[in-house]
Amino acid sequence: MSTLDPVAVFRTEAAECLEAIEAGLLDLTHQLDNKDLVDAVFRGLHTLKGSGAMFGFEALAAFTHHCETAFDRVRKGEVAATSELVAAVLAAQDHMRALVDQPDADHGDTGNKLLAQLQAAVGGKQAAAAAAPAAVPAPAAVRDAPAKKKNSWRIRFSLPANSMANGTNPLGLLDELRDLGECSVRANTSAIPALDDLVPTELHISWDVTLTSEQDRSAIDDVFIFVLDDMELSVEEISGTAAATAAPVEERAGPVPVAATSTAVPEFRPVEAVPAKREAPAAVSQAKAAENVRVPAERLDELMDRVGELVIAQSRLSQLASASTDIALRSVSEEIERLSGELRDTMMVLRMVPVATLFSRFRRLVHDLARETGKVIELVTEGESTEVDKTVIERLADPLVHLVRNSIDHGLETPAERLASGKTEAGTVTLSARQAGGEVIISIKDDGRGINRERVRAKAESSGLIQPGQPLSDSELLQLIFAPGFSTAAAITNLSGRGVGMDVVKKTVEALRGAIDIVSMPGQGSEVSLRIPLTLAIIDGLLVRVGSGRYVIPLSAVEECLELSLEEDLRSRGRSFISLRDSLVPFLRLRDLFRTGTKPDVHQKVVVISTGTERVGLVVDQIIGDHQTVIKSMSKLHNNVATFSGATILGDGSVALILDVGHLVAAGQQQEAQLRVAG
Repeated sequence: MSTLDPVAVFRTEAAECLEAIEAGLLDLTHQLDNKDLVDAVFRGLHTLKGSGAMFGFEALAAFTHHCETAFDRVRKGEVAATSELVAAVLAAQDHMRALVDQPDADHGDTGNKLLAQLQAAVGGKQAAAAAAPAAVPAPAAVRDAPAKKKNSWRIRFSLPANSMANGTNPLGLLDELRDLGECSVRANTSAIPALDDLVPTELHISWDVTLTSEQDRSAIDDVFIFVLDDMELSVEEISGTAAATAAPVEERAGPVPVAATSTAVPEFRPVEAVPAKREAPAAVSQAKAAENVRVPAERLDELMDRVGELVIAQSRLSQLASASTDIALRSVSEEIERLSGELRDTMMVLRMVPVATLFSRFRRLVHDLARETGKVIELVTEGESTEVDKTVIERLADPLVHLVRNSIDHGLETPAERLASGKTEAGTVTLSARQAGGEVIISIKDDGRGINRERVRAKAESSGLIQPGQPLSDSELLQLIFAPGFSTAAAITNLSGRGVGMDVVKKTVEALRGAIDIVSMPGQGSEVSLRIPLTLAIIDGLLVRVGSGRYVIPLSAVEECLELSLEEDLRSRGRSFISLRDSLVPFLRLRDLFRTGTKPDVHQKVVVISTGTERVGLVVDQIIGDHQTVIKSMSKLHNNVATFSGATILGDGSVALILDVGHLVAAGQQQEAQLRVAG
């Protein structure tokens, strides 16, 4: 059985910590006077520094300490939080990420430059910190507060039994307490079990510490800030006389009652003693840790493959059972079908991730682009709880970056232009997600100038994409912006102008069996919508027969099924429409489309499918029934066959192709438009 690499675990937790710091900094940009946000960022930096030092990332700990010191000064009111400070720490956060990923790499003079920016943001008092050697500096050494009255504290604490296994080093906590001032430490070992019962990875020692320091109570709390939830801690302020004798007072055997108040020692004056949270901290902590389990993504992918194979085997068993007269076999087949369906649904839920994890990445991007372009930009997110398969989330990250950058560069005007046109100074970019059947629709909308059709047409004609004067619908014209090398930018900038990006967006979305819709109103803005399937692994499908071949239609796209008699089929040869509740729906004869060379069945069926508001009927020879479809990708030789989005293996071992609903609906709508023009 493989064991987790502690450094890999630290990197994962550090990435989460950096994301939390970034989110706090971006929130602070809009609320510079929010003390809770300042405290949250400080706690994140403190946690990162302490964990980095614990796992040997000394350069990370040393660099992070300067940022922590800056926010400590903000927290104490010595300096004000400013947008320059937030920008400096955001830039520093990128360097921290590099120090986590590549601690031994040569990062040049990046760290010193970032510390200089940080110094400029908080004032000259940071100069001493910036000049410190690249080791973890003592927290008390950089505090600029004037000399204070020394206070004496008695600190008693114990950690959960599994704390060292989870990466907490109690010696690091004691070192931080020593950095605060004169310190006397006594370890209580009375709770250590007999040797036969001792588990080497468990911690059974508690500590009794007497500290004399100029720092206040908050500095002591900061030492334990990222282990406070699981430990037991008592902090008591004591008088000078008591301080001299505090360390040897508790010489009795037995564990130190760290959570008790000081009523047994009259000369102690209790100050905010933390009460006992639980009688068995180790057991409860282990139960708390069991609520969430980290699983590598590749293990989920492997499990998904096994579930897919199980679904195929179950389909074969069902086929054998249906042909058998053995009642017991049929009963077992139905039970396995139920269990495999539940397992499939459970597996699908495990792979689903809320799009909030994707949308949160763009807050930083919008913040940086606003500073770079001089535009005032507000990012609005909607539908963040919508869940999508994790693979889809991973593949959508880069396309959405291109679309957001495009909206900001091409779509949004400068503040002066917006005010001149009667708009607000701040432009808005809205990221939204919603589920529609078996698809999720992710939209990027801006309230900018809209797409200039004349410029798009002129660029397309000059690039040879279309013939001069060639008639195009508005939708076809707007789709030209996804052509390779297409760009309407007047000059190449850091944001756009090279004609790469939008074609990559289209290729990525089509590889996900999705589609792109564009709506743009001159002077009002544009909206790009990505229609993406919820999952790429297993879907419910409708198995149909066309000629001698079998095909799968995604069940989420099926609206209803109708019967089409041979007479009606012959009568509609001129115009392929069916009347469906007072509306005409175009239909495609799959037998003709696939050139089966077979005669139509007497009783053909029409399967009405839809994508959004567009509908089209598919004429098939037979509807076989529903089918749990394990999607297999097409070979490279078939990548250009747009009619099919994949394949699946049926219970008898044969292959059925999966129809691409979006392509077929578009083909049906195009056929309808041509017939209307001809009529």
